[in-house]
Amino acid sequence: MDNTRERISVVIAGHVDHGKSTVLGRLLADTGLLAEGKIDAVRRACEKNSKPFEYAFLLDALKDEQSQGITIDSARVFFKTAKRDYLIIDAPGHIEFLKNMVSGASRAEAAILVIDAKEGVRENTRRHGYLLSMLGIRQLAVVINKMDLVGYSEERFRSIAAECKSFLKESGIVPMEIVPASGLHGENISKPSVRMSWYKGATVLRALDSFRKEPLPVEKPFRMPVQDVYKFTGFGDDRRIIAGTPESGRISAGDGVVFYPSGKKSRVAAIEAFPSSGKGACEAGLASGFTLEEQIYVTRGEVAARDSEPKPEVASRFKVRLFWMGRQPLEKGRFYSFKIGTSKTRAEVEFIPRTMRIAKNSATFDFSVTENAPRVERHEIAECILRTVRQVVFGASGDDPSSMRFVLVDGYEVAGGGTVLGPEGAPGGELKELVVTRELKWIKSSISSGIRASRHHQKPFLIIVTGPEESPRKEIGRALEQELYAKGFDAYFLGFGSVLYGVDADLKRPRGDHARDTDGRSGNDHIPELPHVRFEHIRRLGEIANILLDAGLILIVTAIALTEEDLAILRTTLAPGKIMTVRVGPLATDLKCDVALDQSARVEVSVETLVKELAKRSVIQS
Repeated sequence: MDNTRERISVVIAGHVDHGKSTVLGRLLADTGLLAEGKIDAVRRACEKNSKPFEYAFLLDALKDEQSQGITIDSARVFFKTAKRDYLIIDAPGHIEFLKNMVSGASRAEAAILVIDAKEGVRENTRRHGYLLSMLGIRQLAVVINKMDLVGYSEERFRSIAAECKSFLKESGIVPMEIVPASGLHGENISKPSVRMSWYKGATVLRALDSFRKEPLPVEKPFRMPVQDVYKFTGFGDDRRIIAGTPESGRISAGDGVVFYPSGKKSRVAAIEAFPSSGKGACEAGLASGFTLEEQIYVTRGEVAARDSEPKPEVASRFKVRLFWMGRQPLEKGRFYSFKIGTSKTRAEVEFIPRTMRIAKNSATFDFSVTENAPRVERHEIAECILRTVRQVVFGASGDDPSSMRFVLVDGYEVAGGGTVLGPEGAPGGELKELVVTRELKWIKSSISSGIRASRHHQKPFLIIVTGPEESPRKEIGRALEQELYAKGFDAYFLGFGSVLYGVDADLKRPRGDHARDTDGRSGNDHIPELPHVRFEHIRRLGEIANILLDAGLILIVTAIALTEEDLAILRTTLAPGKIMTVRVGPLATDLKCDVALDQSARVEVSVETLVKELAKRSVIQS
């Protein structure tokens, strides 16, 4: 293969024994791309075993494949035309090897669907077409093979072509070409057929060259799933390289970078690439990496994005469309391993709105639909609501279907796969309903928060002080409380650890999440990372703050690594304009703070800055 030439990946799919491998084998033979003596060697092997010669044997290398005449694994064939290079993936057609077909098709940019002219459209033909659609493959050519078995009948071709267009339309695919062919006799493979002079369209070879190579999405927002983090220790090299292959966009040294779903952020120090460093940019399609100016803990599975560009879709509850291939049914309430991009987590099946099974009714095939199903049986297609134990990023490359693809693993078996359709039941909508209900049911005190606050010449207000673990955020929070109290204002300090081990004691926490300070001066203010648990922690903090603000207090809360998503929950819970965020030192999240403090400054200086800011906002009056 020539690295300077355009290359495209194409999968050949279709029902078992419809001639996929034969079409491809004949294509290789006719274009002179087989190794010298390869055909003769296969012919001799066939004679030795008293078997008729088949072009499929040029590809079916596994012993079981030749003995049974079926493709079991996905064969990868390098092929070239005058226009470009190809990676051809010959996918198995037998229903027992559907996962091999899906695995091969997931790497393809285009597809050829092969149909036997004598047998016509079969159940697995429709299934393969639907799976190609689910995987986001829109460039498709159909080859109606074995036309020699129907006497090269134009009528038979037109009939199958019409049925093929109909079922592909249901899957959202319009075939670019439908080619009548005979792989065995080489008709319409690389040259126009004289036996089918009634057909004036493309050959299989021309259909391949008609596929478009999509340009790398360099101009889209930067997205790079983190493949690994390489830490060097020898020869004085202390670099930590965030490595991966960007799916879109580009990033350069000096650019701000945010990692999702954690929201941690830093700035790119340098672009790294093998065998040389110092490249100007890290861009779509090129495996590379970068180092950070401020070291933060990043793991495989996160997605890097530029902080100046739109964020990717992040959720822990979403709707999917999947195809199930597991030996055991997919069931509601069960957990499975969920893999998307480089991320891996556990996912629970919450709800199965519908399942679809291809059923044969007389001479046609239809989808049999079951609403609100309790399970998904083998070889069924389904729409499901999944909830992951931690947030995942999907749609990392915008409208690129490959960034929406996922697989489900049951035990040690890849049992299902499909595409994410979008977030489902985002917490924000549910939270708003809770807040509305709370306000309607609230039994108000006869003394309003305004009356309470006016006695002390202040307004009820929430101050959130956040920063890295080593920052003096708690010292500043306590000192601010003391300063405000000394000036005659009602203020209350609340470390997040007090919430975590009090009101939130019933919520599950990750292992190792325990209070490390035992002298009573400070508690653990790490917010747990599990998304549904974290949401509930922040929601409860908002409810506590709502009560204390209703009592007219100035509330000071400290927490590590607060994010914009956390702040959105608090803003939904509390009245508008009653929150101020304060950052102490560098913040490794996407939170945009109102006030930034130098963590090396004296605590008294930081407190003085905050008091002035509160006066400026008319929270306190002198």
